[in-house]
Amino acid sequence: MTQNKDMAPEKETKLHDAEVADGVESADVEPTEEYDAEAEAQAEAASVTLAEELEDARAALEKEKKEYLFLMAEFDNYRKRVVREKGELVKNASEKVLQGLLPIVDDFERGLEAAKNTDSTDAILEGMELIYNKIVKYLESNGVKAMETTGTAFDADVHEAIATVPAPAEDQKGKILDTVQKGYMLNDKVLRHAKVVVGE
Repeated sequence: MTQNKDMAPEKETKLHDAEVADGVESADVEPTEEYDAEAEAQAEAASVTLAEELEDARAALEKEKKEYLFLMAEFDNYRKRVVREKGELVKNASEKVLQGLLPIVDDFERGLEAAKNTDSTDAILEGMELIYNKIVKYLESNGVKAMETTGTAFDADVHEAIATVPAPAEDQKGKILDTVQKGYMLNDKVLRHAKVVVGE
């Protein structure tokens, strides 16, 4: 009997320990399930956010791509237009120059006809001088000017020395004594170098 009494409290203790253990296990399980649900919700929200960001990035990339292609097409059109306009400009510029020379050719033809019907050398010379002046004036109107060479210092950038001769005076050394062929400038560029004789 005493033995049964002693065992009863032991049974109660074991029972109590089992209940406590069950309580601990259930306490451990419930927070874990709550945590897992919360983590899953956060992961799902993060996934949605990332998907939205990816979609925005794709939309921005597509927009940039369209703008880039548009700019490339626009630049290509601009390049083609510039090439075409440049070609037309060169073509029209030469056309304009040639049109300006035609009246001078007409003057030459009239002068040649007049020379056949006259023996006066003065009249022929006067006609040639008029035509020459007309040509010079036309060239100047297009930016072409003859170089002033004789008596100036030799400059290899614009002059071509075809001969050197002893200078008649000390101050004429290194200067141009004679111009064999005139040089011409087109605006600030050498159109044709002057062929000169230089004193040494």
